[in-house]
Amino acid sequence: SGGYRHRGDVRADNLPRRHPGVQRPPGPGDGLPAASGLSGRAGDAGGIRLHPLRRYAAYMMDWYPLWNSLRIAGISTAAVFFAGICAAYYASKAPRLVKGALDTLLTLPLVLPPTVVGYLLLLVLGPRRPVGAWLQTAFGLRLTMTWQSAVFAAAAVSFPLMYRTARGAFASFDETLASAGKTLGLSNTYIFWRVRMPVCRQGILAGTVLAFARALGEYGATSMVAGYIPGRTATIAAAVYQAWRTGDNAGAFKWVLVNLGISAAVLLAVNLLEGRQKWR
Repeated sequence: SGGYRHRGDVRADNLPRRHPGVQRPPGPGDGLPAASGLSGRAGDAGGIRLHPLRRYAAYMMDWYPLWNSLRIAGISTAAVFFAGICAAYYASKAPRLVKGALDTLLTLPLVLPPTVVGYLLLLVLGPRRPVGAWLQTAFGLRLTMTWQSAVFAAAAVSFPLMYRTARGAFASFDETLASAGKTLGLSNTYIFWRVRMPVCRQGILAGTVLAFARALGEYGATSMVAGYIPGRTATIAAAVYQAWRTGDNAGAFKWVLVNLGISAAVLLAVNLLEGRQKWR
């Protein structure tokens, strides 16, 4: 009795307010920084005032999507840099019919909707698919709903940009320079890295910048294979949608400004590279 009900245990939540000495037991989320975009200010959790250092940590956690997006874009760009150059070089040497087939196949992700690319990746990397199941069984690698899976998605959608730009640069290369190198006894590897690549470097750099920008802003395929898990798979593009969906317009606008700044820097870099190539 005593004005409250209990079922075998005494719960402070059921006590009337005239018992000020009884405090509610701490919940599982008490004392932890509030996540960005949820109820409460950054640094306050359920009305509890946090230490300034913990408020600063909570604020810094809000920038995880930027760090994760840069990490995913950097790794995927490094992968498509070498893969795109290799594919572009051998495609430029292939017969006409083979070249046309390779161009169609390797450029297809550029025109497909990103969600379709993500669905195709799930058919390959899903935990119940042959490749995904084998990787998970043999190496314990799960390639869905992780930030690593977002790397595959970003690489798939940014590869065509690197491939097409590199192939255009190789197509404009003067093959007499390579022939002259061969007459001097230079190997094909030496000619490729010390003759062909320096001549085509402006186009290669432009393709690299474009691939990085595409990977940084990727959302459709990434959301299919990695989802949105705060602190694990969140990216800038996903953070914009998530903030808008939860009514956090200020948070969405902040990420929009970050994305605009990065996009402007990328376009400026591409224009500078094109200007240098024009004046050479």
